[in-house]
Amino acid sequence: MDYKPVPTVKDAAPFDASQDAQVLRAAMKGFGTDEQEIIAVLVGRSNQQRQTIKAVYEAEFERDLVDDLKDELGGKFEDVIVGLMMPPVEYLCKQLHASMAGIGTEEATLVEILCTKTNEEMAQIVAIYEERYQRPLAEQMCSETSGFFRRLLTLIVTGVRDGLDTPVDADQAKEQAAQLYSAGEAKLGTDEEVFNRIMSHASFPQLRLVFEEYKELSGQTIEQAIKHEMSDELHEAMMAIVECVQSPAAFFANRLYKAMNGAGTDDATLIRIIVSRSEIDLETIKQEFERIYNRTLHSAVVDAETSGDYKQALTALLGSA
Repeated sequence: MDYKPVPTVKDAAPFDASQDAQVLRAAMKGFGTDEQEIIAVLVGRSNQQRQTIKAVYEAEFERDLVDDLKDELGGKFEDVIVGLMMPPVEYLCKQLHASMAGIGTEEATLVEILCTKTNEEMAQIVAIYEERYQRPLAEQMCSETSGFFRRLLTLIVTGVRDGLDTPVDADQAKEQAAQLYSAGEAKLGTDEEVFNRIMSHASFPQLRLVFEEYKELSGQTIEQAIKHEMSDELHEAMMAIVECVQSPAAFFANRLYKAMNGAGTDDATLIRIIVSRSEIDLETIKQEFERIYNRTLHSAVVDAETSGDYKQALTALLGSA
């Protein structure tokens, strides 16, 4: 299955950065703030266009656009808008850093960001993280995690996964499937090192073949094996890799559903996924969400505990209902 990512946010055409900068300045000048104009301009432009607007705004008004937005906005609405203003990789680095700051670690955020990336994407995150926080991501992560979970994430972060240009090898996939079977279902106990090695080294297209071979060999899906053999954070990380190999959109649709289901809304996850996937595959995620849960993502966000400008910004990013 070839994954066809469709975004909800694309380059606006025609695009006039100077006009947009004027509109934003007018929306924040004087008494009160015109949040509707801010949503219309910033949600309606791609990230690259937002960076151009930011540069023009500074040149024309000798003011920092992000600082002005922070001064005028508040709460979760501010989180969405400031998130949109950050270059995508920097935004993910900020989310990773926040997930490891203070007491405790948000393992689910680490899994969501790190286990879903190709080696090429991971290399960008590692470089920007160290540049921004003056500390290697692997080092920070090692101090916040433990056991086989730490080992898996460290392998992913250090870039051992084969690149997308590595040819898929059917014979090797058979061998890898046999190794996974021997390390799990075929023995008493589990050899997590074998699972970690294969899940972190093989490219996503190679893993897709490995999972097919695994089912042929064992009569069980790889998900069933992981459920039996793993627990806690390692189980979550392995499942995230499997889901992203099969369908990234389904993985993120499930994460969004969990963020809005039950008591309260996990706003941080809701914002992070909608902002970070809007220019990648948010349209595809919407379609998957509706297929899996039999309702639109738009209606789920509207019914969640979101309100006001915050709700409007999220639904605007989702595009047409």
